[in-house]
Amino acid sequence: MKKILLPLSFCLSTLVLSSLGYLPAQNNQGIVWSNDERPIAEQLRSLRQLPDDVRAQTTRQLALQIRALPASANKVRLANGLAGLSTEGDFGDDTVQEVATTLAEALRERPVPGKQGQPAGPYIELAELIRYEHVRTSLDDPQLTAAMSKLEAADQQRQQADFTLTDLQGKPWTLKDLHGRVVLVNFWATWCPPCRKEMPDLEALYQRFRAQGFVILAISDEEAAKVKPFVAQRNITYPILLDPERRVNRLFEVDGIPKSFVYDREGKLVAQSIDMRTEKQFLEMLAQAGLQ
Repeated sequence: MKKILLPLSFCLSTLVLSSLGYLPAQNNQGIVWSNDERPIAEQLRSLRQLPDDVRAQTTRQLALQIRALPASANKVRLANGLAGLSTEGDFGDDTVQEVATTLAEALRERPVPGKQGQPAGPYIELAELIRYEHVRTSLDDPQLTAAMSKLEAADQQRQQADFTLTDLQGKPWTLKDLHGRVVLVNFWATWCPPCRKEMPDLEALYQRFRAQGFVILAISDEEAAKVKPFVAQRNITYPILLDPERRVNRLFEVDGIPKSFVYDREGKLVAQSIDMRTEKQFLEMLAQAGLQ
């Protein structure tokens, strides 16, 4: 996922397609694809439409195809776009490793300058794969080091974070008041396809573990008039909190959705996801908080 700071939460598709030049002409920054690059860009655009098993295989193939391209800015764009799409579900550790290797090699061949003292987006993307998806890389670059430090600082802030938001029924929820319970904080929006895809799994886990003190706080920056009918239609029963001023989004440094953070019964941040998770992946996260 190409993650950039924006005034509103954006999900994976908007950010990736923007980086590949698929949004309207005024947004595509004049990207021109070569004959070898264009088919890859087109496959990236339609990757989400594939069944998960086919998507995993295609993602690995695309990683190798991008790696074989000559060094260029477009190669970095394609590698970065694929990296974002590769974390949208469970496509296997080997698949994500191939994608990370491709992005690292593209950056080694064609470094991307940072702006205003901040690491460029592709280095942050790679750093997130290293820190949260546990991939390996031999890339030695000051921007990658800076990106890793930036993520560590953000996690420290999330560990100390506290907030109070109101749910759709008018009940206030305060994170620190939930000491003694396992809490999953989920950032989402009605218009975000990956968010919608993971909601049934979150609901199933809520029903399975709520008697054991499991709480989901699902935070949207949208208005209640849009969120209420959406939630009712899908029979979602876990708490939905509203953050229209994006105060908590900024506190957690959320610049792309969905994102989830798991706190154990002592209030320690024990697991997090940078993208959509499957039920199996959520179970792995909750196991780190002692829920089995």
